[in-house]
Amino acid sequence: MFLKNKISRRKFISGTAISVTAFAVVPGSLIGLINNLIKYKTKGASKKMSYEWKFNKRPYSDEEAKTLLKNVMSPETTDWHYNTHQKGYVTFLNNIEKELETADRSKANGNYSQIGELKRRFTWNHGGALLHDLYWEVLGGDGDVNKAPDVLEAINKEFGSFENWKTDFKAVAISAKLSGWGVLVFDKLYSGRLLNVLVDEHHYGAIWGGIPLIPCDVFEHAYYHKDGPARAKYIDNFINNLHWGRINDRFVKYVK
Repeated sequence: MFLKNKISRRKFISGTAISVTAFAVVPGSLIGLINNLIKYKTKGASKKMSYEWKFNKRPYSDEEAKTLLKNVMSPETTDWHYNTHQKGYVTFLNNIEKELETADRSKANGNYSQIGELKRRFTWNHGGALLHDLYWEVLGGDGDVNKAPDVLEAINKEFGSFENWKTDFKAVAISAKLSGWGVLVFDKLYSGRLLNVLVDEHHYGAIWGGIPLIPCDVFEHAYYHKDGPARAKYIDNFINNLHWGRINDRFVKYVK
């Protein structure tokens, strides 16, 4: 036992001596480089990275959209509207996130400042990306509201009948400015009612705590290629193409 302990102590002392000697002969410049790398790695690990917004998929493929949505918009519009317009909102959301990392908050100003414009355009692009996600989600059905029993019950309670709701929804969507939305929302944080809300330019007119259920895009690019200035015709086609099953699922998930 004594011999084993003696050998172990000898190996330990020998190994320690080699390690110390090896460290001692490392040039000071190399030690400094190692320290800098450690500091850089630690700094990088703690740095907050900008959030990455996702360009979400539709419930159907691009090719399927051309057939499913043919009564609402032209085949070309099913592509442009999604892969150009909506994708642009997501792209700019990510560009804004990156610029916000270095924006000078000390220069904020009610007239003009970089931080002010970035924050202002953030809500515009956020609204555009979110509402378009839902726009595609609610489209592609046969328009049969009976496939949404929970929503239909709530509509009848608030508007008296489905026809009354449709009349009000259509009037709201027609009344939006040259670019805007008609949106059925559930006013979750205030009245607990279903409301048809007029929203201009993605965000003006949106209500706090309102969960969007059916957003109808009435920007001209949504329907001009097929129907020209006939916005009312487009809205009728939109309603007749709603996928009430997915709408009911969303209602149950966020409202019930």
